[in-house]
Amino acid sequence: MVTRKPILAGNWKMNKTPAEAVEFVRALRPKVTPYPQVETVVCPPFVALPAVADALRGVKIGVGAQNMHWAENGAYTGEVSAAMLAGLAGYVIIGHSERRQFFAETDEGVNKKLKAVLAHGLVPIVCVGEDLAQNEAGVTDSFVSGQVRAALAGLSASQATGVVIAYEPIWAIGTGKTATSEVANRVCGLVVRGAVAGLYGEQVAQTIRIQYGGSANEKNIGELMAMPDIDGALIGGASLKVDAFAEMVRITAEQR
Repeated sequence: MVTRKPILAGNWKMNKTPAEAVEFVRALRPKVTPYPQVETVVCPPFVALPAVADALRGVKIGVGAQNMHWAENGAYTGEVSAAMLAGLAGYVIIGHSERRQFFAETDEGVNKKLKAVLAHGLVPIVCVGEDLAQNEAGVTDSFVSGQVRAALAGLSASQATGVVIAYEPIWAIGTGKTATSEVANRVCGLVVRGAVAGLYGEQVAQTIRIQYGGSANEKNIGELMAMPDIDGALIGGASLKVDAFAEMVRITAEQR
């Protein structure tokens, strides 16, 4: 049986000033450092990245960016490249449903970003997931597996093992709804891990880490982390509260 280190990543979205972000991570540090068996990551807005990186220097809490552009540089006003993130962030969220919905991101763009992230030695957290209409139409499996294949197109097996995939059912993000742990585990395992196995074989599929994202919080994290194919969570609102996020890390550590 392959042992996969669980990864909890807090996506702060458009919340917290640099000063607020530093205050948060200083309070978080002593609460989560006793649990090195959990890979804990915070993903603040771009403007807070330097301050948060400085506050966490030498501390085993990862820092992630919420997005990036695939180009190294150029005339892309308002964008940030992977080269600019190096030294500030070790992780990058790619293809979050809000980026796809509000900023017209495509599967092709996600694939280009993924390749750029890996080229700079960063860890990509690639988001996939269906909306409510697709879920109710019964096309979750085909849609999500298609997103996985499109995101990983052109990657070698060794590159794929460094990717984290977050299954985030769009209908459960910020709604208070969540997929049952059994449903989430089925999609993470049968659909997402199954798509990876189809591309690279079962060994790679059993190595890659798959998170659940979608109204995960300290009340439901235990049952989610008890599932064999869920290797962590991409957390939104609950990651904005120090005690709630720390409690999720503690519960995950106890489960693993």
